[in-house]
Amino acid sequence: MGRLWLEARCRDEIAHGSRGGAGVVACGGIRADEEEKPSVPAVFGNAKYVYVKAEDGDMYNPRLLPEDRDAISDVMNALHAWGRYIVMPTDEGAELVFIVRKGRVASARAGVTVGTQTTPGSTGAGPYPGNPRQTGAGVPGTTFGGEVGPPDDFLEVRMKNPGGDLSGPVWQRTMTDGLDAPNVPLLQTLRQAVERDYPQK
Repeated sequence: MGRLWLEARCRDEIAHGSRGGAGVVACGGIRADEEEKPSVPAVFGNAKYVYVKAEDGDMYNPRLLPEDRDAISDVMNALHAWGRYIVMPTDEGAELVFIVRKGRVASARAGVTVGTQTTPGSTGAGPYPGNPRQTGAGVPGTTFGGEVGPPDDFLEVRMKNPGGDLSGPVWQRTMTDGLDAPNVPLLQTLRQAVERDYPQK
């Protein structure tokens, strides 16, 4: 008996009143399967060691925007408070890597212009390439470069593969002010899902 046929039969019985017997059991089994399906992958229930970084690098990267550095620290503190995972100082030995990015509406980085050059002369990295730096009109002096990007905070989690590279995202969300301390709402969203699907004994 095909599952699609059985699902259609169940919908028909629910709409017109159940006939009882095996049909009730079968329909109940389908509903139970749907209710028990985890909302996050099993790796969140099995992992123990995690690492936190920004899209543009770790918290010791001198080119990292201050708000991204703060977001790393805030997520680390929230993970410590959660108590489910051990936060590693480097990605060596980590099973999950948490990657953060603060919204870019108001982010800015200072630089020194010489002619038409700006130092440091980097553009934004990550999945939003080419985040442009807005420089001055070529007059030597100090200028400020704004980094353009999505306005919402961003958190994703990837698995660390045995070879050292990262998997594709196993969890990813954006939210306005989602990385703000002390609650870090994006992490709380993940925490609720993990604890619901894989409660600690």
